[in-house]
Amino acid sequence: MNRTREHWTSRMGFILAAAGSAVGLGNVWRFPYVTGENGGGAFLLIYLGIVFSIGVSVLVAELIIGRSTQLDPAGAFRKLAGGAWPIVGYMSILTAFVILSFYCVIAGWTVAYMIKSITGSVLTANPEEIGGVFDAFITDPLEPVLYTALFIGLTVFVALGGVASGIERAARILMPALFFILLVLVARSVTLDGAVEGIAFFLEPDFSKVTWETLLAALGQAFFSLSLGMGAMITYGSYMQRHDDIAGSALAVTVLDALVAVLSGLVILPAVFAFGAAPTAGPGLTFITLPSIFAQMPFGFLFAALFFFLLAIAALTSAVALLEVVIAYFMDEGSANRKKVAVTAGIATFALAVPASLSLGVMSGFTIGGKVLFDALDYLTNNITLPLGGLLVALFLGWVLKHRGEEEFVDGSTLAPALVGAWRFIIRYVAPVAILLILINGLGFI
Repeated sequence: MNRTREHWTSRMGFILAAAGSAVGLGNVWRFPYVTGENGGGAFLLIYLGIVFSIGVSVLVAELIIGRSTQLDPAGAFRKLAGGAWPIVGYMSILTAFVILSFYCVIAGWTVAYMIKSITGSVLTANPEEIGGVFDAFITDPLEPVLYTALFIGLTVFVALGGVASGIERAARILMPALFFILLVLVARSVTLDGAVEGIAFFLEPDFSKVTWETLLAALGQAFFSLSLGMGAMITYGSYMQRHDDIAGSALAVTVLDALVAVLSGLVILPAVFAFGAAPTAGPGLTFITLPSIFAQMPFGFLFAALFFFLLAIAALTSAVALLEVVIAYFMDEGSANRKKVAVTAGIATFALAVPASLSLGVMSGFTIGGKVLFDALDYLTNNITLPLGGLLVALFLGWVLKHRGEEEFVDGSTLAPALVGAWRFIIRYVAPVAILLILINGLGFI
């Protein structure tokens, strides 16, 4: 086809959009409770070290694939190498679609809790009572499905505007809003009576708590928090201008992504300690523990609504990136226009999201490998296809496309020539081994 390729209008627009793709529920929801489960400050240091070495290196690799080809993931691998390599692209597109389907279910919960926080219906000082409210909500056959539909509609609406007028414009509004809300919530959390203990837990490393599981958790969190292995960064890289700076932009995206994770930790962990809750509460920390904490704060309903609005923004910017992976493929490979593809992809996402949501309630009797559909989709992507995709990207850039990859790395960048040696070593040796560990651990062999 002779379709004109869309591009970002500025480097800042790309950085904000790519950071929006990376910043998601993994940063604001998952990072604080994983940190709490793994000892606090020591985990934070290990996580940051991995993010700024392995994470940014794989991010650079994905951007190189996208920028050099100006194509979707499948088309990019076909153009660069052919053979069986396009399978990696197809896998990442399918992974993005599957993740989007159950991701929108969780994102719908954040929208619901934002509204319910204003009305006060999910705020009570009794965590057990809130746990019952949460269980009743997610197992309801209708309400969470309606919020999922609303969220998918918002995602499609942003994508309909295209790269510049849709994704980039939304990122320029949503990302500053996200940071503003984060700073407001940090200011409230760290000034609570008893918050000092939580701050110390989060920022003061205690390496006596570090175990092999801590390292694996940090590896997994660093990899997933940058939206790697799902085609999003390849797709966003394909919208870069031919000689845009990859190294500097990737570093800026990584800084923003890590900053959101750290600020989220400063929102949640000081508040948890201030009210005597357990930092090891796991996934329930967000929808069960935190509402009980907000209920005990002055103007708690307002801070709760702000927090869940923050979660919804983070989820939306990531969901748009996941949907764009699917849109880019069908626009590059076929003749359909953006509007038709975006709406069709949104409908298909909803079609898979509905049974994923219902599997937590009325369809819980239907299982795949002993897991309900929601958990099965999560396991398939997070434990298998995401790390496998990231591993193959690292091997591809490190060994198959090694010389051209290094040329693309330094093209358009004043920073990259000083870093190309380190990047070469990490992408060839360190990243494959680290991601292989994530994959093996996810499959339960460690």
